[in-house]
Amino acid sequence: MIKYQDIIDAKELLNLPERVSMEEIKSNYRKLIMQWHPDKCRSNNEKCNEMTKKLTLAYKTILLYCNQYKYSFTKEEVEKYLSVEEWWFERFGNDPLWGKTKKS
Repeated sequence: MIKYQDIIDAKELLNLPERVSMEEIKSNYRKLIMQWHPDKCRSNNEKCNEMTKKLTLAYKTILLYCNQYKYSFTKEEVEKYLSVEEWWFERFGNDPLWGKTKKS
């Protein structure tokens, strides 16, 4: 079982904001692992190895949490992630003054 503090520590190590997409998690991990990988790192090799291990563990912790997370498919939750066009169409639809016809 993952503890809350483990997730917070992993989030901080990977420089993740409070709300983040899977794409951002992967991107941050890749950037950091490239920076600290022993083949690329110019610092102390032991320090680079240690950071690589920590980053990998943090990434696995975040992925484990994400895989166990229960997603909400309520209308309110889904609507939080509408594109600007979808948001506009939801509110104004085909209104002759404000709306525009949705293209198929």
